[in-house]
Amino acid sequence: MTEYLDWIAGFIGAAFGWYFGGFDGALFALLGLTIVDYVSGVLAAYAQAELSNSRGFNGIACKVIIFSLVGAANVIDKLVFGQADTLRTAVIFFYIANESLSIIENAIKLNVPIPEVLKEKLAQIRGQEHAPAQERDLTRAKIILSKTIKSDIIIKVLQQS
Repeated sequence: MTEYLDWIAGFIGAAFGWYFGGFDGALFALLGLTIVDYVSGVLAAYAQAELSNSRGFNGIACKVIIFSLVGAANVIDKLVFGQADTLRTAVIFFYIANESLSIIENAIKLNVPIPEVLKEKLAQIRGQEHAPAQERDLTRAKIILSKTIKSDIIIKVLQQS
């Protein structure tokens, strides 16, 4: 019986490894940030008496979609482009930037002291609220990536979209 369970666990692990392109530092960072973002969002909603099951479910659904998109980007990299991890890495860093901003926003709601430079960048990003949501998200990612990541490949992929 245990051999059967070992086989099932091995198959599931291999399937996840293929779909996500392995479990590297970037994927672990995204996983950690999504957990911190969800928990901080729940705490912020509780502190503001806005906690609800539907908002919690929507938060979990968003996290599932994030990881689905990371997997889809990996599959596109491997099967369409034949390259290793270009699109996958860009998607992961986009969501790392997005989750980081969300954590900062939740911390502000909880009255946690935030460094002024982060507040300034967040205000700069918030100033684009008149733009369509997709354009705002892309601009938000570009700002964070340009300040924190010096990878030409990621920036070129974001500029092409």
